[in-house]
Amino acid sequence: MSTVFDQIVAMIAPGSSVLDLGCDDCSLLERLVDERGVIGRGVDISERSIQACIKKGIGVFQGDLDEGLKDYASGSYDFVILSRTLQQVHDPVALLSEMLRVGKAAIVNFPNFGYVANRLQLALGGTMPENRHLPYSWYNTPNIHFCTLRDFHRLCRRHDFWIERELYLRNGRTIHTVLPNLVATEVCCTLRTRAPRRNRV
Repeated sequence: MSTVFDQIVAMIAPGSSVLDLGCDDCSLLERLVDERGVIGRGVDISERSIQACIKKGIGVFQGDLDEGLKDYASGSYDFVILSRTLQQVHDPVALLSEMLRVGKAAIVNFPNFGYVANRLQLALGGTMPENRHLPYSWYNTPNIHFCTLRDFHRLCRRHDFWIERELYLRNGRTIHTVLPNLVATEVCCTLRTRAPRRNRV
């Protein structure tokens, strides 16, 4: 079965340098090393995650993403990845800005709170959405900033983050639709600091 990791792996150029934020057990980095030959490093706050990465032989740094990426030089990585973590940090704008400072490009994916099943559960059931795409109850969720695809577009326009590529997913598979904010369960984007300039004729 296709997963969002399949889509992210396909976005990474072979031989790239990659920093994976909120890397968990380094499953994504392990795939990128094996399938793309990347030079990768992970960052996570969890001791369990750190130990899992070390056992896989992948370089990892224990750090709190809410404290930023001050230990990393500007432009030091080709790609900085943030997978299913944007909605869990306290200051998403600050972290996205740091990702685009450290990396030449940022890859971000997040659950789309605007998905139709979420809307229906809230509107008709009167409860916060809880399903396989958002598997937590309101009182124990790590998610503190729910957003929809439309919210993310507004954020990017306001802060001059250029969306170079955008994939809409449902159950891990890419979908093609004119209503992505309604039917996509999650979104995966490649961001850069600015759009390329067009040559004037």
